Amino acid sequence: MSDVSALKNLVTKHLELKKEIAKVIIGQEKVIEEILLAIYSGGHALLIGVPGLAKTLMIHTIADALGLDFKRIQFTPDLMPSDILGSEILDANREFKFIKGPVFANIILADEINRTPPKTQAALLEAMQERAVTVAGYNYKMDLPYFVLATQNPIEQEGTYPLPEAQLDRFMFAIELGYPTFEEEVNVVKATTMDQQVKVSPLFSAEDIVAIQRLVRRIPVADNVVEYAVRLVGKTRPGSGQAEKIVSEYVDWGAGPRASQNLVLAAKAHAAVNGKFSPDIENVKAVATGILRHRVIKNYKAEAENVSVEAIIEALL
Repeated sequence: MSDVSALKNLVTKHLELKKEIAKVIIGQEKVIEEILLAIYSGGHALLIGVPGLAKTLMIHTIADALGLDFKRIQFTPDLMPSDILGSEILDANREFKFIKGPVFANIILADEINRTPPKTQAALLEAMQERAVTVAGYNYKMDLPYFVLATQNPIEQEGTYPLPEAQLDRFMFAIELGYPTFEEEVNVVKATTMDQQVKVSPLFSAEDIVAIQRLVRRIPVADNVVEYAVRLVGKTRPGSGQAEKIVSEYVDWGAGPRASQNLVLAAKAHAAVNGKFSPDIENVKAVATGILRHRVIKNYKAEAENVSVEAIIEALL
């Protein structure tokens, strides 16, 4: 199949996939769109929201609709790295045998990732970046495709540890979930208080997803679009020649080069699902907030004056 027909096919399958997910998840279209863009681009996503907004159900439904192997890890304060990665045991023949942990699946739901100490959070870093883990000196490769979709409760909540910046940077998107609208909440209550089970049909296979990721990477990008993405990221860095007044005033740390890479990749995926054969600046703008939100670190002045990261990104756009 040529890339042109593959892209046209992706547009159709993407719409079918969203319809399938909508059987279970009411509303939250933008959130679902950003999770799917991360998956098509081969990135990870962090979902931030208060408990009870169906973050876990959403990820489970997406895994079912994509036909991928799914594992959930519930992060707790006493979770150890070996609980995630797996460990070596002595078998009946007195030989060491590696028992794989829940980190070995296509989609990992890292539930409430910020309720576990940094030592355990760090166990995920190698898996997220290298698609492999090292245990007792041996390197074990993950099956592709491989995604970590993590949920995080707001930092202000009891019993949470902030995620280290290095780990935050591994997430392609940070996606904020808001409360549903009145109509959506009415529909949620009706759907969840009746005795009927909705089944989601798998529309893809693991091979299909890997093929889509390769297709997205093959999409051509004009130089001016890449330069726009790099300039936008440069503007978030206080002290750089490109920083704007709002950044110098309210930002401690700006985004690194990984943000520029992710902006271009996500813009390609955004263009692809919208039937375009090459991304333009509008596609970069469409994905910018989700990609920069967790990489722009505000200072105390921004906290004191109640200036949000989203407002700073909006000003730069």
